[in-house]
Amino acid sequence: GVEEYFSRISGVVKTKAGYANGTEPQPTYEAVCTGRTGYAESVLVTYDPDRVSLYTLLERFFQIIDPTSVNRQGNDQGSQYRTGIYYTDPRDRRIAEKMMQSVAAGYQKPLATELAPLVSFYPAEEEHQHYLKKHPNGYCHIRFDSPKNLPSESRVDASRYPKPSEE
Repeated sequence: GVEEYFSRISGVVKTKAGYANGTEPQPTYEAVCTGRTGYAESVLVTYDPDRVSLYTLLERFFQIIDPTSVNRQGNDQGSQYRTGIYYTDPRDRRIAEKMMQSVAAGYQKPLATELAPLVSFYPAEEEHQHYLKKHPNGYCHIRFDSPKNLPSESRVDASRYPKPSEE
């Protein structure tokens, strides 16, 4: 679901479902689901920074997760469902830290979202790539019918459409 969500954002060039920052090479979905591999189910997002900023992508990320939840999103539970931001460029850490400080101000509980360098990423099996495109009614903790969860480019700006006069 997170992969589908990001794929809909203007400026995102490519998404890939996978597993990040675990301990064994070439993990499988079954192995990751045991919770013993250390991997987090993840989405690798490739984007055009001239069209969308990292800050905007992080802002969208925090709209679809509970950043205070430990090892859980929606009905999915386990360490593989922890939330995290894994960066490849150290400069991105500062942007993520700034976003996380802003997000944290809106919560009573501390954020549980990890912020760490991307140490390893393995693509998920083909059946998991673009899962919701292949299975439109598949389970996802993100409600795509909620305006809150639509990428901003998908929202209608009501101010651009004033109500016509009775005449």
